[in-house]
Amino acid sequence: MLHIGRIDCQYTIRNTHHSKFQKTPKYKPAETVPDSLYGANVEVADTTNFGNSDWKEIFTDSYLQSYIDQALQNNTDYQSAQLRIEEAKATLLSSKLAFLPSFALAPQGTISSFDSQKATKSYELPVTASWELDIFGRMRNSKKQAQALYAQSVDYKQAVRSQLIANVANTYYTLLMLDEQLKLSEETAEAWKETVAAARALMDAGQYNEAGVSQMEATYYSVQASVVDLKEQINQTQNTLALLLAETPRNYERGKLADQVMPDDLSIGVPLQMLSSRPDVRSAERSLEAAFYVTNQARSAFYPSIVLSGSAGWTNAAGSIIVNPAKFIATAIGQLTMPLFNRGQNIAQLRIAKAQQEEASLSFQQTLLNAGAEVNDALTAYQSSKSKTELYQKQVTALEKTVTSTSLLMEYGTTNYLEVLTARQSLLNAQLTQVSNRFMEIQSVISLYQALGGGRGE
Repeated sequence: MLHIGRIDCQYTIRNTHHSKFQKTPKYKPAETVPDSLYGANVEVADTTNFGNSDWKEIFTDSYLQSYIDQALQNNTDYQSAQLRIEEAKATLLSSKLAFLPSFALAPQGTISSFDSQKATKSYELPVTASWELDIFGRMRNSKKQAQALYAQSVDYKQAVRSQLIANVANTYYTLLMLDEQLKLSEETAEAWKETVAAARALMDAGQYNEAGVSQMEATYYSVQASVVDLKEQINQTQNTLALLLAETPRNYERGKLADQVMPDDLSIGVPLQMLSSRPDVRSAERSLEAAFYVTNQARSAFYPSIVLSGSAGWTNAAGSIIVNPAKFIATAIGQLTMPLFNRGQNIAQLRIAKAQQEEASLSFQQTLLNAGAEVNDALTAYQSSKSKTELYQKQVTALEKTVTSTSLLMEYGTTNYLEVLTARQSLLNAQLTQVSNRFMEIQSVISLYQALGGGRGE
């Protein structure tokens, strides 16, 4: 079973529905997750976590590394995540300063005259101070909430970072896949062009018919159209990469899909590591923690607030007497404010806070389950792609032999154009599928790396 947030006790306040005092709970992070979080079909060999590797160890292509570095420097979403941290840090500082007395200089003066007599001048130069005693934990809970939100903003930045690295890598490898598919399609188009020319020569010699030649030409034009489509997709993918790098579109230098080397050791670690590895899981728990302390604040609203205030300074007004030079004056006041007529409103606010805390708990639990499912999906996709690699290679080899054989047979008139059409089209489809499978294998590694919380860094 999944246990969300243990409860400990720290300080004493009075319960909202009882006259006696009792312990107020303190939030403790979750420490257990389902043993089968990654799925019953996934075996956990050891505690090593592939997601803890530096991204440069995973993506070794020099072009890709430079693009990821650029994205981490310029991407606007990542910069916005950093600004969220600054905002949360300022909020946390404000909540800490609330424990200190507040000081203000409040000088004032008056000039009065009665019946055209000489004006009387009086003045005060006091420094005022106010200090709220946090007996019932209102400010303490506010500070704890701010701390949780600050930690959440750090986790959010890490989540954006991990997503950004994965997006740049996926986009880059998509370009490599499209490049390879374009190369295959252009080679196939050139081969079709030669085949059409040979078929037309056979037709002129009376060994072939117009229908067969026309069918071959139609297939040749179809392959040419796919070449145009691939070029358009490459352009769109480069535009996507430009957005991730926060720059205007351009042509990006890149390697080849066949030269890419991905790690073979994809250890996923124990499920419990998900609590500390995945930034979105940590962020969801921070939300739960913040909601927990909001509930505590709502409870604190039922109790009185105690404020000490006072002032000290100089004045020349002593009742009805004006004295010079000024004399020192000091005052001190203690104020207790007890809620009387807003109990119903406080009860409603407490119920809202409790409901929001329960929502945050459910959201955290679902985020953790989603993370486990993502690991399972990525690992299964990788294993499937690896299993199909050899099969696709055998298929392509067999179809290459078929194309060679049918082309020779057509040349010598022992087979018809339909067999050649079928063989060439099947070969092209198999080659494109083989390239797509290689891309899926790489993409599943990226997905698994991200699902395990990869991409950590400053």
